[in-house]
Amino acid sequence: MRTATRTLLGQGPAAATSAIQKALNGGAAARATHQPAAQPQAMRDINPPPPHAAQSAAPQQPPPEAPAAPTPMTDAAEIMSRFMPDMLANLDRVQGAGMANFKMPSFDMPSFDLGAMGGAMGGAHGPAEALPGKFIDGSHTNAAGTRGYKLYVPSTYSGEQAAPLLVMLHGCTQDPLDFASGTQMNQLAEELQCLVVYPAQSQQANAQRCWNWFNAVDQTRDQGEPSIIAGITRDVMASHNVDDSQVYVAGLSAGGAMATIMGTLYPDLYAAVGVHSGLPFASAQDLPSALAAMKGNFRRPQSQGKAIPIIVFHGDKDTTVHPANGDELIARGKHKAANDMVVEPGRVPDGHAYTRTVHQHPDGTPHAEQWLIHGAGHAWSGGSSRGSYTDGKGPDASREMMRFFQTKR
Repeated sequence: MRTATRTLLGQGPAAATSAIQKALNGGAAARATHQPAAQPQAMRDINPPPPHAAQSAAPQQPPPEAPAAPTPMTDAAEIMSRFMPDMLANLDRVQGAGMANFKMPSFDMPSFDLGAMGGAMGGAHGPAEALPGKFIDGSHTNAAGTRGYKLYVPSTYSGEQAAPLLVMLHGCTQDPLDFASGTQMNQLAEELQCLVVYPAQSQQANAQRCWNWFNAVDQTRDQGEPSIIAGITRDVMASHNVDDSQVYVAGLSAGGAMATIMGTLYPDLYAAVGVHSGLPFASAQDLPSALAAMKGNFRRPQSQGKAIPIIVFHGDKDTTVHPANGDELIARGKHKAANDMVVEPGRVPDGHAYTRTVHQHPDGTPHAEQWLIHGAGHAWSGGSSRGSYTDGKGPDASREMMRFFQTKR
């Protein structure tokens, strides 16, 4: 809060709001227990066990889990939620009236050590794995601004054959290097001969490098951040031999929300969408409604566009973005013709149990796929501890997304 105070006095209300967003990052949301809607079938394993796991070990039901204990991060978020509405109202009122009548609430944030809170709370644990491909820097500029990006070109790419392209949108506080390390998507790119581009949010656009998914201008085709991300996508398609029928977009948290926006606004550009711990299209229109959406109280726009194929991952213990957002993504994303639903419970050896629900067309091709990961929080499932916000005990979200994307429809 001291940072918000200094920012307010020195830079004004808009910058102070960004400082508040920084303090809220990783905050708590509703902790309601999430239950799958359909009756599950028999358990099955679809992910290979880790190297240290016994190959013959039979999957077992996980023991009942106790409610998540409060952490310094959730305590801080709860404290902030008590004064946040008045704070934002005051900031709005003083936007045009100067600073004379504004009074900053006074309180002390609890002290805690972020470095001791583990990889799932953010903070990469090591250098990126060396890979034989090229990780190229680039940037795109249009009327909405400039964003940099990193493009991974696998060593298997020669340019002679058209390759798939995946656009990966990082979460708050992350950057392309961190996100690539945590998701291990570049390793998959080597295996699958796929190009992967990572647009980078700037701190000038958002102090915590969150994509601004809750702003009206950033929910509009050919405006704001969607126009820049689409521009980056087209730049890569112009400079490399890309199969334009295999262009996909995926993201985590704020990046997942922006991936939903991109798929909704540009169904002519993207063939499928992957959303991890994200939110539905136009679920908020400002910061207060964004906080409400993260708790599961989201807006439902009248027009939602074409339903393109979507795969969704969400932890049922996510206290940052409520898992009801994942349900809403699937409810909006499933095609009206995809009436067949298959529910498959499973478990990662020595890891999380999950429920996989597939909405498929009569010919068996999936249109919408939902992975509810039991016991998981706000982190990329099956990711590497080299990156931030990852959970290595979950099913491999990166591999499953690529499998879903490349399914012929």
